[in-house]
Amino acid sequence: MSRDPAGDLRSIAFCLERALEPSYRVRAFRTAAAVVDGADAEDLRHRAQHGTLTELKGIGKVTATVITESLAGEEPVYLRRVQTLGDTPVSAGAALLRAALKGDLHTHSDWSDGGSPIEEMALAARAIGHDYVVLTDHSPRLTVANGLSPERLRRQLDVVAGINERLHPFRILTGIECDILDDGSLDQEPELLAELDVVVASVHSALRMPADEMTPRMVAAISNPHTDVLGHCTGRYVAGHGRGGKGRPESEFDAEIVFAACARFDVAVEVNSRPERQDPPKRLLRLAVEAGCMVAIDTDAHAPGQLDWQHLGCERAYLCGVTADRVVNAWGVDELLSWTGRAGRG
Repeated sequence: MSRDPAGDLRSIAFCLERALEPSYRVRAFRTAAAVVDGADAEDLRHRAQHGTLTELKGIGKVTATVITESLAGEEPVYLRRVQTLGDTPVSAGAALLRAALKGDLHTHSDWSDGGSPIEEMALAARAIGHDYVVLTDHSPRLTVANGLSPERLRRQLDVVAGINERLHPFRILTGIECDILDDGSLDQEPELLAELDVVVASVHSALRMPADEMTPRMVAAISNPHTDVLGHCTGRYVAGHGRGGKGRPESEFDAEIVFAACARFDVAVEVNSRPERQDPPKRLLRLAVEAGCMVAIDTDAHAPGQLDWQHLGCERAYLCGVTADRVVNAWGVDELLSWTGRAGRG
């Protein structure tokens, strides 16, 4: 009995994404999966039997082999080779914390700088056991990441509503990763922010701003009534993880003041699970816990396979004393939206 060749191709892409493999490798398998989806099943089987799959645009030698093996009912050799890529083991405590999570509050699609359509990200989130995922594409000023203008964001809300009808009871929650501007204001229309389910506020510019300027900038954003989560608070990149192995130092700010503001205004501190971020560092995460802050353990995923990084953030959170009752995405949708003040919608 044959397997699902498109599913096997996407599983390979998922594993490669999880391991932060180059995007061109991932794209080859996702492109081939799309070709399989659009192909006539009998023609595909005939081509596999006669070795002519590579005549189809978007299918190369490797992906043709995967399709042929899958149609023959065999687990593709390439899939077996990559299944454990990026699947880092974690402690029992971290695994229990991961099991408590019901969603992810920080993800990106191809509407900004992500690599996959919204629905493909949602389907991957559902497949790994989430009840919901928050779509947080970038805000307008981050032009390098194709940030969403108010008009594009409003169009996205309509698209999300249509996808949610198809995927119910799974739910895509509307959101944004909103730039914290130099004066601490948020980079989107306040009226539009009020319509969103979850707002993640992050610093992406002027990262080397002196601490005596960065601290009030961050506090101003935290105190904004629309802010729900403080994203990757130091902005650092860890040397040796992605980005060509290049690191980036932490932004400087008074952590005690910033985390006190998060506790006061009930803004969750994000534990960013990206391997190249690992933000905040453990010493700062411990300060956030001591300050009484709530936490969101997110992936900041830009591709489906990256949604599987949450266990990495859970390990760091567990080591710093974070318990499930302090994690906002361990809540169900209703409790989460009650906390963000958007209950009773959708």
